[in-house]
Amino acid sequence: MDFASYTDWSVKTAADLVNTLGSVTGREYLPGPEDLRRFLREHQMTATTITERDMDEVREVRERLRAVWHTKSDRQRARLLNRLLAEAGTMPQLTDHGGDWHLHYVPMEAPVGQRLAAMAAMGLAVVVSDYGHERLGICVAENCRDVYVDTSRNRSRRYCDESCASRMNVAAYRARQKQRPKTPSGASS
Repeated sequence: MDFASYTDWSVKTAADLVNTLGSVTGREYLPGPEDLRRFLREHQMTATTITERDMDEVREVRERLRAVWHTKSDRQRARLLNRLLAEAGTMPQLTDHGGDWHLHYVPMEAPVGQRLAAMAAMGLAVVVSDYGHERLGICVAENCRDVYVDTSRNRSRRYCDESCASRMNVAAYRARQKQRPKTPSGASS
């Protein structure tokens, strides 16, 4: 399933931001400004300077986005997203970067935390309103609780990525093989 290209990018960025804090281990993948700068580059965003305050704001946005995935209530998820949108001062505007028209949800000069909050909340709000709350998933693999957005046609995704899916499929196969009755040596089947 393809969301609008800007929505694809913003919801992937939102999930990736949430996953910058190890879901099981608690490992911090954004320990400093250079790590955040790299994250932003990988997600086609920029920031000229990144202060400790920016780092704190981005981490707060990350936790608020994590809550969006982890709530069991559709109404609560909507409240969380609406609060993020309002507090980020979301005001969609058409922007032209070299002839490529698209929406920005806050001015480019806004602090990085505000830009991430507005972009992520807007993308997630569009996905939820157009495709349903169940599109926001949490990996069911053992030792993983990373988040993802389910883009499968039939809403069947269960894992955050292929490595978790593969790891769990191999474990299930091995478990089935262990339970299979063994035939005595030399017996024909």
